[in-house]
Amino acid sequence: MLRIEHLTKVYGDKKAVDDLSLHILPGEIYGFIGHNGAGKTTTIKACCGILQYDSGEIYVNNMSIKDDPLACKAQIAYIPDNPDLYDFMSGIQYLNFISDIFGINAEARKARINEYAQAFELTSDLAQPISAYSHGMKQKLAIISALIHEPKLIIMDEPFVGLDPLASHTLKQLMRKICDAGGAIFFSTHVLEVAEKLCDKVAIIKGGKLIKSGTMEQVKGDTSLENVFLELEDGNV
Repeated sequence: MLRIEHLTKVYGDKKAVDDLSLHILPGEIYGFIGHNGAGKTTTIKACCGILQYDSGEIYVNNMSIKDDPLACKAQIAYIPDNPDLYDFMSGIQYLNFISDIFGINAEARKARINEYAQAFELTSDLAQPISAYSHGMKQKLAIISALIHEPKLIIMDEPFVGLDPLASHTLKQLMRKICDAGGAIFFSTHVLEVAEKLCDKVAIIKGGKLIKSGTMEQVKGDTSLENVFLELEDGNV
């Protein structure tokens, strides 16, 4: 579903991402872990077609994000860590705007908006201007807008930041449901306990380089993901 091959992105004399290769298959929740500045967000933005890169290739469902960006983006949903929404719109206006972009018909969009707004307890707030939303409410709205066109691939940057415990639980359930139906999810997180319980596979990046990846069992073995991450960060493994 998502294939990253020898991705390299350079800023000045620094390689933010250095020859990174990963393959996220349909049905997988794939966690992406690293400290601040490790190259996670750069990689994620490159995968979404937001950021140009210097070498390598990224494929979405066997299509190049460089050669056919619109076709790739039609199959992707991207949820940033800090949603930048149109504050002058109401919640429902924004969701209808996104539905228009992806060509979702009236019946389908109504059903999906109702389903996800109820799941994230946002129904009563959809008529309010987004400018009145808290960070958590904006995050919920961004998630709903990302799911509305039923993407095959969801890419998320720290999706649990700002969500209350109930919304986090709802999102985790939806992530599993989407992947069980054949979708794929690639997301970064600092919450290692969540990654350990939720992810099928995980990759750890340091200084732009991939230092460990595989199934959760392969990566953590008999210890915890937190212990593995801390040992790798300290250079002991």
